Amino acid sequence: MPDMAVELAVELVSPEEVSYSGAAEMVIVRTAEEGDIAFQAGHVPFLGVLATWSVDVLRAGGERDSFAVHRGFVEVSHNKVTILSDVSEAAGEIDVSRAEKARDRAGGALKADPDDAAALEALERAELRLRVAASASA
Repeated sequence: MPDMAVELAVELVSPEEVSYSGAAEMVIVRTAEEGDIAFQAGHVPFLGVLATWSVDVLRAGGERDSFAVHRGFVEVSHNKVTILSDVSEAAGEIDVSRAEKARDRAGGALKADPDDAAALEALERAELRLRVAASASA
C-alpha cells in the first residue's frame, strides 16, 4: 500500500509551454491502449500513449486542475508523472466561443462528408475543449 503522505511531482509539457508543474495527490488521464487510468504515489512505472481527452490533476485539499490534452505520452516513474502533449490547455484558458465555432465548422464538414477524418478530429478537439471549459465553471 503506497504512503498517501507522499505526493506526485507532476509536469504537463507541450511544445509551447509548461502547462502545469507542481505536486498532486492523483493524476487521471485517458490512454489509447488502457482507457482511463489514475496515478497515485507508489504507482508502478508506466508509459502510455495519450488519447485526445482531459487530464485531471487532483491536489491536496480536493482542488482539481483540468487540461484539454491533444495526444501525447504519459510516463510515471519514482512518484513523478510527466505528460508530453502536442497541445494542452488549462480549463480556464480555453476560448469557448472559438471552440463552439470550431465544433460547428467540423459538424458542417462531417455532414457534407461523413468520412472526413480531419473534420472528425477537429470535432473531437472542439468537444474536448468545451467539456473541459465547462468543468472549470461547474
